[in-house]
Amino acid sequence: MTLLELPDDAQPELLPAAAPELSVVIPTLNERDNIVPLFGKIAQALRGTAWEVVFVDDDSRDGTADLVREIARRDARVRCVHRVGRRGLSTARIEGTLASAAPFVAVMDGDMQHDERLLPDMLATLRSGSYDLVIGSRNVSGGRGIDWDGRRVQMSGLATRLSRLVCRVDIADPMSGFFMMRRDAFEAAMRRLSGQGFKILLDILSSSPRPLRLKELAYEFRPRRFGQSKLDSLVVWEFGMLIVDKLIGHIVPVRFVLFAFVGGVGLFVQLAVLWLALATFVPSFAVVQSVAVIVAIASNFLLNNLLTYRDQRIRGWRLIRGLATFYVVCCVGAVANVDVAAYLFHQRPVWWIAGTAGALVGAVWNYALSSVFTWKRR
Repeated sequence: MTLLELPDDAQPELLPAAAPELSVVIPTLNERDNIVPLFGKIAQALRGTAWEVVFVDDDSRDGTADLVREIARRDARVRCVHRVGRRGLSTARIEGTLASAAPFVAVMDGDMQHDERLLPDMLATLRSGSYDLVIGSRNVSGGRGIDWDGRRVQMSGLATRLSRLVCRVDIADPMSGFFMMRRDAFEAAMRRLSGQGFKILLDILSSSPRPLRLKELAYEFRPRRFGQSKLDSLVVWEFGMLIVDKLIGHIVPVRFVLFAFVGGVGLFVQLAVLWLALATFVPSFAVVQSVAVIVAIASNFLLNNLLTYRDQRIRGWRLIRGLATFYVVCCVGAVANVDVAAYLFHQRPVWWIAGTAGALVGAVWNYALSSVFTWKRR
């Protein structure tokens, strides 16, 4: 039964237009010192606008979520989405957008490096109806980024060039993390989003079923005031995985590609341990091979935990349980590998076909079962 089909005496009271026109989505991780000043600046910039801010916190240990909830109890414009057991800037921005209902959604960081004074101009541009997306750009006339060293500048330039492999529109700053868009444009792209890495704008641009009408507005990227940057040494890896996902993700899941890559590294580790053991001392080959396999499986587990399942990373004492389940999964996968290869070789004695088929079956088995039992979502 729909709302309109309810009897008159059961109809809920519909409140007048107090709903926000704009939702500002801000992912946070240990940003407690920035919350109050950032909220104050946004409130000042958006005076006269019906707005809300949705902080998506990845289980900060500095009390960020507690502070946001404390403010929310006094100001209905503030909301907190507290995520436990998963992390990631892109997925945080996606979930924050889905948690809101406003027709316009802005995305910005919680470190106060994005200029909130640009928000009214962004909103006015979208209200005109001529654009789907407005981007705060450091690379157009009047825009400015931080004075990075030569290496960072080169990396940023390379990332911009690589992004054009998957980007469907001409854009000066595809790496921007500060933008505003129409909800209908986001919803058209959301089921194709990969959520990989931290560059959600590039994900949206490459996932949209049609080229988005966009406009770039210049702004000056500010230095961080409080806290520490969340961009670690693996951001390049995550960005690369986003590009790969957009290029081949419709054919094979990028997570499986990563899993297979780690498996290749594990094979190298196994052979290296085998060679080292046989070169150093010579026990039975079976013993050395067993040790090499045990080390390789442990290596695969740690690398998959760091790279393939970075957003669901296992930490602390749970690593022991995770490693144990991964050993069980891989042992069963090894049996499946051998059985399939032996069967195919018996049917048609071509060793490389049988071996490849067995390895593929083992890889698919390990990937599928470890996703369920080792890195299951909590």
